[in-house]
Amino acid sequence: MSERSCPVSGSLGGSCPAGSRSRSASRRLGPRGCSFSGFSQPGDIRSVFNVGRPPGTNFCTVLITTRSPPRWMLMNGYGLERKSINDILYADMPGPDHITQVKNVDTLVAQDKDLLAVALGAPARQVMLRAEAIGQRTGWKDGYLSAEYGFCPPDSNEAAGALANSPGRVWSDLCERMPGCVSRGRVRESVAALPLVEGTEDVIPDQALWAAIVALGMLCSIYRYEDKNDGYDGVSTTTASTRPNVEMSDDLSLELVGIPRCIGLPYWQVSRRMGRAIPHLTFFDQASYNIRVRDPTSVHPYVGRFDNTDLRWPMFGERTEIAFLKGCADTSASFQHGPDAIASCQEHVMNRDIEGLLREMIRLKEILDGMPNAFHSISTNPNSGDNYVSAMEWVRWGKFSAPLSKRCPAASGLQFPPYLVMDAFLGRKKYDSFLGNEGLHLRAWLPSNLRAFIASIEYHYRIPEFVRESGDPRLMGVLDGIIESYTGERGFMGTHRYKVFGILEVAFKTGRTETNGNSGGADTSGRPWEEVHRQFSDAMKERLEPYRGDIPEPHKMRGTFEECRYAAKVLSRSSVDTDPGRSIASVTLDIRDTGITFQPGDRLAVMPLNGWEECAKVAAALGLDDMMLDRPVSLDPKWTRFAGHLHTVSQHGSMAGHQARLTVQDILRRGHLAPLTQDLVLKVHSLLRASSNTVLQVLATDEWPVRGTLGDLLQSAVLDTPTHIWDQAFDLSRQGLPWLTNIIAVEVPRTYSISCCPEELLPSTVDLTISRAEYKLCATFAGSSDISRSGVSSGFLNPPVGSADDHSSLDDELLVGISRPVAFQLPVDGAAPCAFFAGGSGIAPFRSFWQSRAGNTVGRNIMYLGVQNREKFCYEDELREYVRAGLMEVHLAFSRDSRGLVYDSAMRDLVERRMEPRYIDTLIAEQGATVCDLAMSKKQGGLGGYLYICGSVSVFDSVMKGLRKAIYNHRTATMESTDIIINTAFAERRIMLDVFMTPKPLPCNRPTIPLSQLALHTGHRPNTRIWIGVHGSVYDVTDFCPMHPGGTLILKSNAGVDCSKSFDNLAHTNNPEVASLLTKYFVGHLTPKPEFHDLDDLRSLYHLWADYLRTSVEALVAQQFEMDDILGSSKLWFQGNMINILGVRIFYQYQSRLLQSGFSSLFGAKFQELVLKLSFTMANATSHSGGITKLPDILGIIARAKTSPDAVATSKEIALIGQYVCNSEPARFQERGIMDYASKSVNLDIELLEDIREEACQGMDAFDSIMTMEASSGEQRVTAMCSFLMQILERMAKRLEVFYAKLAQYSIYQPAIELNPARTRWDFVRRRVRDRSFFVLARDVAVEAAQPTYTASKETVAFDNVLSRVQQTIRNMPATPPPRPMQLTEQHLARAEVSKDAPSAIEAYENGSAARRISSFIDSNKRAMRRLSRLPASTPLGLEQLMELAGQQTLAAAQGMPTPPSSKGSGRSTPADEIPDPADTMRGAGPLVEAMRRDRREVGSHGEETRAGHVEGRITAAAGVYRCEDGNADHDEQPEHQVAELDGAGAAVLVWRRQRQKKESYHVAVCRKSDESLAPVQIVDKYNAVIGAQVVSQLGRG
Repeated sequence: MSERSCPVSGSLGGSCPAGSRSRSASRRLGPRGCSFSGFSQPGDIRSVFNVGRPPGTNFCTVLITTRSPPRWMLMNGYGLERKSINDILYADMPGPDHITQVKNVDTLVAQDKDLLAVALGAPARQVMLRAEAIGQRTGWKDGYLSAEYGFCPPDSNEAAGALANSPGRVWSDLCERMPGCVSRGRVRESVAALPLVEGTEDVIPDQALWAAIVALGMLCSIYRYEDKNDGYDGVSTTTASTRPNVEMSDDLSLELVGIPRCIGLPYWQVSRRMGRAIPHLTFFDQASYNIRVRDPTSVHPYVGRFDNTDLRWPMFGERTEIAFLKGCADTSASFQHGPDAIASCQEHVMNRDIEGLLREMIRLKEILDGMPNAFHSISTNPNSGDNYVSAMEWVRWGKFSAPLSKRCPAASGLQFPPYLVMDAFLGRKKYDSFLGNEGLHLRAWLPSNLRAFIASIEYHYRIPEFVRESGDPRLMGVLDGIIESYTGERGFMGTHRYKVFGILEVAFKTGRTETNGNSGGADTSGRPWEEVHRQFSDAMKERLEPYRGDIPEPHKMRGTFEECRYAAKVLSRSSVDTDPGRSIASVTLDIRDTGITFQPGDRLAVMPLNGWEECAKVAAALGLDDMMLDRPVSLDPKWTRFAGHLHTVSQHGSMAGHQARLTVQDILRRGHLAPLTQDLVLKVHSLLRASSNTVLQVLATDEWPVRGTLGDLLQSAVLDTPTHIWDQAFDLSRQGLPWLTNIIAVEVPRTYSISCCPEELLPSTVDLTISRAEYKLCATFAGSSDISRSGVSSGFLNPPVGSADDHSSLDDELLVGISRPVAFQLPVDGAAPCAFFAGGSGIAPFRSFWQSRAGNTVGRNIMYLGVQNREKFCYEDELREYVRAGLMEVHLAFSRDSRGLVYDSAMRDLVERRMEPRYIDTLIAEQGATVCDLAMSKKQGGLGGYLYICGSVSVFDSVMKGLRKAIYNHRTATMESTDIIINTAFAERRIMLDVFMTPKPLPCNRPTIPLSQLALHTGHRPNTRIWIGVHGSVYDVTDFCPMHPGGTLILKSNAGVDCSKSFDNLAHTNNPEVASLLTKYFVGHLTPKPEFHDLDDLRSLYHLWADYLRTSVEALVAQQFEMDDILGSSKLWFQGNMINILGVRIFYQYQSRLLQSGFSSLFGAKFQELVLKLSFTMANATSHSGGITKLPDILGIIARAKTSPDAVATSKEIALIGQYVCNSEPARFQERGIMDYASKSVNLDIELLEDIREEACQGMDAFDSIMTMEASSGEQRVTAMCSFLMQILERMAKRLEVFYAKLAQYSIYQPAIELNPARTRWDFVRRRVRDRSFFVLARDVAVEAAQPTYTASKETVAFDNVLSRVQQTIRNMPATPPPRPMQLTEQHLARAEVSKDAPSAIEAYENGSAARRISSFIDSNKRAMRRLSRLPASTPLGLEQLMELAGQQTLAAAQGMPTPPSSKGSGRSTPADEIPDPADTMRGAGPLVEAMRRDRREVGSHGEETRAGHVEGRITAAAGVYRCEDGNADHDEQPEHQVAELDGAGAAVLVWRRQRQKKESYHVAVCRKSDESLAPVQIVDKYNAVIGAQVVSQLGRG
């Protein structure tokens, strides 16, 4: 671009003001050759922007050196006379007719280049200054952007206040009272009652635009939500419309179809003024721009903190909505100072100021480091108070925020600016993942200022490019830290992913279909939350790959060498106590020029090196001499990646031209040699061909890992292994020694708390407090000797004083990295009191805490320290200085020393005093009053202090014991109340843990735990335990559940099942802290899978049944979550003293989903898969002996249960509750009855699921017993197993019958428990009179029926009946459309239009998977199934034959409710794939057939008025005979029905004569036969008049 085309230099006569004469041009120009490059705009650029300046003023120097525009800029082109970007670019926006025809609405927004041109191009500071100059005058319609507030509004009340002072106040007033309208069920009526206030400039001022667009967007969304969830969206017996009869906005936009014009028209007008071509609600509309700041002067660290904001206009008014949207706003607000830091970085790149760039990049990294804390404001822990987000209620918010049409952007979290800004800052190039595409799509719809800012840093003066070219290791190190802080596993993106994982797993199991971004849909390849996790991983990899190369899944990098990206050396070791053995030492590492920065609470990950002595033992045993130590080694994939990683670190991040080369010495020093894991010993055992007795002894151990090293094992094994086997196993002549990397794996890093808080901007050293771990060598290697060994890492960093490694290790280079714990940071509020509880070397992180807080904050700092004796009191001198300065209080407990130290507050010193040895729990109990005040929240009357615990697991137990004792002694009367206080502190993240310990060996000689026993420990009932399975071990995590950093629900959602996959996805496998805690809760090992030998059928059934057991357990736990939400809070059911329709709606939708889908997770396709495979196996086995297998009619029992009178009665009761959702008037007479009915219903749901789980557990246990049963053959075992499992499935089906029978006994009509029984009875009478069913009062509805029971069914069916039912299920499942390109918005709307009876995402996923397996199973066994079915061949019949058969049978009309299909018997039915088309049976049938073809019409779901009258009927099959019942109750005459069945042909003709008004007509229906009903193909009368009919296959319809 030439200088004259530049909007800056062009206004100054074509000379660039940045090219100052006093400096070299090379110093002033940026990497792209221009300091203020921008895009040219056609025409006179000066007239467009009206750029002016006083003579002689250097324009660019002003912009660089000032952070706000000077007065001449404001008055001349940059202030009052300037137009907004939207006014320039969107002045001639197309009309509604044109926009309606546009399919890809992304073409309606301006391009980035045009935005940059209007915003005067790069740099980012220029865009920011322009936005600040005209923002307030134009109402910030281009979007909020300022140096001080970033993308947040400078005044959160400005727009809302302006709206309140305009006619648009009617919108904000309705938003304020919307929670009350929702609770009354009067949302649509309230919206429809609004007057029409237009959104034009003369009515709504610019200053009110943001508030207007938020209010109107929320009103349109809540109206659309209420319209779709009006109480007829679930179980319903009527289709009455409850939509207000008002003028709609259908002519304006597709997004506003069905929206009242009183809000649709102003929303359309305001959206166009804001530059939105189509109206849509964004995520930041609901969150960031929908909050009010409590104290605008509370600016540290940023204004929009969770505790400093309120949600201005909640729609539902419940806790989850408020907490979630405030948490999202907090996350975005935490980046408040990010834009200014990025603009400053760009300025320093322009000036090539490395030191300035270094400062601003460190500042940006600090901002990113603090952002993950904002995620913690959203908690899934029910004890977290205002921060609690219920997954169930989050599901409802997802439905509310669904897009208004297929075209408009969804309200996705990717709309938040921090994601898009940081992607641009880091130069992200790849957007191939789903979330990447989503981000690009949503970026186009950001406010104009935000888009211009992002484009200015993406296209110009790219910071990563400058850093790379500078070659400065400090810049490169800080950039690497920024990358890790933003998109690393422990950074912003990683924390976000794990937070989402915890919410989604619960939400998907309880009803959510997908995320707002359409991630994790039920048609994906994995379980939905796992699919979302994978999509997050793909997006993170796209960001990381330019800097890390080809990487594995990000969560697989956690806890591995991938996290150690810097090189450091040990500078010194010094004593921190008076212990002569220096068991605890302060180790100082040199990190100069690495760019490492850290904050208090961080840990340093260190890749340890094996000691030279241990390496020599291995080399000697293997025969490796000194010459061979430098020999290159063949590398497996893991070692190859490690070699590349080493090269990248040595080249300061450069990945160019590296060769994966490691030597024998590298493998020995950096590989895993100790302790001995089972996998390592088995590899040696295999190489030695089981010839070593020593190895066999080690394998016979009672616990793993074994206390010993690879050198110990090899040196012992070489003595008892034949020489030729040893030489073959460890062949030194083989090129590359491939066996070496086979047995020695890459070592994993150890993490140590950082014990310093330096004041310098870029620290040159880091201090660690290392306690040397020691263990006793196992007897296999030590014999009778008592030999002590040091841990690999602690022994290297803090070797014994005077040992060989004490000096030699100082020359070694270590790989290190920063490891940030999930929750172990100082509070943002410096005035908050902090208490530090430590044992021994657990004091390590607290040294950085007190160095950071002492003298810099006003909050109290209290240390509670437990150590063995005075000699091991660490940092005594330093602590005494802080105590004497009045900056700390220190309380000590010596467990093995009577020379005590007591804190004297008057003297401000530690005073000597003799006392009995004691542990830290006793110390805490003595300080009980202070500890209680710290532990209790402010709402509980406490100080709301922060309590930090660091030490081993035993220290953690002792501290928790002391806390409970202190609270019990000083504040509570029961231990239950004590636990509530402690659990609340954990939930509020005010008790934080840093537990360390080398995982202790787990015993392997305990009785194993079968899957059935694990499944029974779900903890869903009070006072029951929660067990989880992880990698073959079982853990009781009941006590840990309230302390879990990720919330309690994620643990509970995995209760009773093997959660190894979730454990791995959350990167816990390589987390030593998690491993340490798990050993504390270890129960035993899982029973291994039985050995089925060559019985493949039995093995397949085992996996299938185990999968069903898991499903039953997960369904039980998920339903318990919903039960807790429905019954757990009175606020859900009552608002003030009136019933809250929100609770009614939640229960109605919950119960409707269960009843309509028929507990699809338990009795859907997966259940039918079991029935089919068991039936096939039994039938196949019997057919070999020539017999005919009679199978229990399991699927028939379920079908009859779902269509029984009890099921009909239950559906009617739920439908009645649904009618109250949008009409709360009658609900006031049934308040307590509805709540009582809901309580009984959900308890029955849980009881049914518990029964199913118990049955599934019995089946699981049978697999362990079947292999011990005496049987003559394997087939006999399989047949016996199948027979037993079929009995269990039959009992499950019977339990469903019992469930409906029990539920049908309950009713919401219970006047005896209502506050005003008389009004309840009178309302009941009035409703019965209105619906003409007054005779119902003659029945006693309060009589309790006998409790239903069940007995074993005596009905049996043939295999073809089972096959037919299963095939019918497959056909009825929603077909998956062929893949086609879909815009993201179209996908979003497809989510919102899910079927009203759709199951949860996990149910849909599992049923879909089961259906595909069934289809595959049928296809692969088609021939055998055809042989077992013995189906007759079908013979086409003409119409004359059909009519002749039709007169052979006459069936009188049935009285009352029709019998459900197959309830009278279970004859063999014809599979649908062999049913001929009825049209084929009528070919050549004469004139009547031709007449039918001329007027053929498919029968719809509703009857149609025609000249032949209105006929509604039900056609059912019973005992092989077809029956039609006239549904027209208004006619006096009764039709005569004649039915003819086509035996085996799969079709039937129904003929009936009708007489009305002395006219007689005959009608014929040709129907397709199915198990449940007849589906009419055509219905014609004698005179070829097409008549309407309604064919209903379920009772209670029609």
